Amino acid sequence: MNKARWMPILIVIAIGIVVGGLILMLDKSSSIATDAVNMDTHEKLDDHGTSDMKGNGTSNQPGVGPRGGKIFTDSDFSVELTIFEKGVPPQFRIYLYEKGKLLPPTAANVAVTLSRLGAPAQLFKFTPEADYLLGDQVVEEPHSFDIAIAAERNGKVMRWSYSQIEGRVEVPDAMLKSMGIELLTARAAIIKPKLKLPGEVTFNEHTIVRVVPRVAGMVTSVQGNLGQHVKKGDVLAVIESPMLADLRSQYYVAKKRIALAKTTYEREKQLWEEKISAKQEFLLAQELWNEAEIALELASVKLRALGVQPESNHLKTNFTHYEIRAPISGIIITKTIALGEALKEDREIYTIADVSTVWTAITVYPKDLNVVREGQKVVVKATAYDVENEGTVTYISTLIGGQTRTATARVELDNQEGKWRPGMFINVELVAEEIKVPVAVSVAAIQTLRDWSVVFGRYDQYFEVRPLELGRNDGEMVEVLKGLTPGEQYASGNSFAIKAELGKAGASHDH
Repeated sequence: MNKARWMPILIVIAIGIVVGGLILMLDKSSSIATDAVNMDTHEKLDDHGTSDMKGNGTSNQPGVGPRGGKIFTDSDFSVELTIFEKGVPPQFRIYLYEKGKLLPPTAANVAVTLSRLGAPAQLFKFTPEADYLLGDQVVEEPHSFDIAIAAERNGKVMRWSYSQIEGRVEVPDAMLKSMGIELLTARAAIIKPKLKLPGEVTFNEHTIVRVVPRVAGMVTSVQGNLGQHVKKGDVLAVIESPMLADLRSQYYVAKKRIALAKTTYEREKQLWEEKISAKQEFLLAQELWNEAEIALELASVKLRALGVQPESNHLKTNFTHYEIRAPISGIIITKTIALGEALKEDREIYTIADVSTVWTAITVYPKDLNVVREGQKVVVKATAYDVENEGTVTYISTLIGGQTRTATARVELDNQEGKWRPGMFINVELVAEEIKVPVAVSVAAIQTLRDWSVVFGRYDQYFEVRPLELGRNDGEMVEVLKGLTPGEQYASGNSFAIKAELGKAGASHDH
């Protein structure tokens, strides 16, 4: 048969032999792992906090191996268990020795079972790597657990157990209330991430009024000042106006003329009824009376258009006296009038703003335009001091500023108490979206330990550190991506007290 035709068959046979050998090794490892799981993995620290290690029924403290790990010995055979974490996530590395001499990693099959408070047992399998056996999973923080080790060499199975405590403190239930600690449960939650945008309080442009004299004249009195709060009808300034004097004269002339026209009409009516005078004389008198009424009404309307009451008593003595009054209640925000100057009738001399309501001009960046919408509820907070209020977005500009490259949103705020002052800087918070997450904890429960964000899990009478990988938060609840499972209890409220207790206990990171 051709040699080339035999070559693929030989390769398949060789691969089959290798795979068969690996299956036999995995069967042995599974057997050892099962033995490890069935061991008593709950050997705890004794009352003095010391660790316990057992090997084939004997009890003694594990020594420190050549590579700084815990070393477990049975007769001449030793297993050194280390946690290696330089430049890599923490991993188990096991070194094998016989009579103190390093053995190749294939010299024995080893499995480790790790048990934590509040979590199921975790089985580690090992594969040869350089001169050690490498665990197949990351050894998560904190390194506080019970370990059971099972090793098989030359048909002999050896077992050891060991406990290591880190980041754990005992707090009886009776002490929780006195320490101000509240127990909460990790659970599913709806996270409402908030978008924060800067802004500024401005005047409500719909309540700003500009004051003009409406008649020309000389300023004889100035009573309204910049920043002054005024009520509707308050006198702001007084001017002397020849034009006003002319209008008042017209009114009083028309008033006297109508009295004369009425008398003439009544006399002609009586004469006509007595057949003494012609009807034409009566009709002419009636027409003159109607014209006088029209003239009086016209003169009265001209005065009222200037805010002047035609029948004011003091006007009879000073026809030129004209009072400029506040058209609304509010605050004077501009003033351009001085004593003794001559004013034209269309000159803007005051600006008054009603500040019972104010606007906020919110800066909206282009990337956030799809989040901000009209009718959206927001919370407005002052940056200078502790004051906040709720409002609704009433307007979003359709154009983006050429220089700022931002849009502007508007929120109207009630300001009856005068807490909001135009020009104040503010921050506006609004809910960007609602996200349902499987596990979340209270933001108030998060503490910092080393470089971790942690909560303190509650397990029977113990609190133990649980480093968390966190996701989105809304300032009240924060998503937990890793580190805590639904249903686990954790400390909230005064959780800093637990951190302080750990500091007193001298919590270490001993591997």
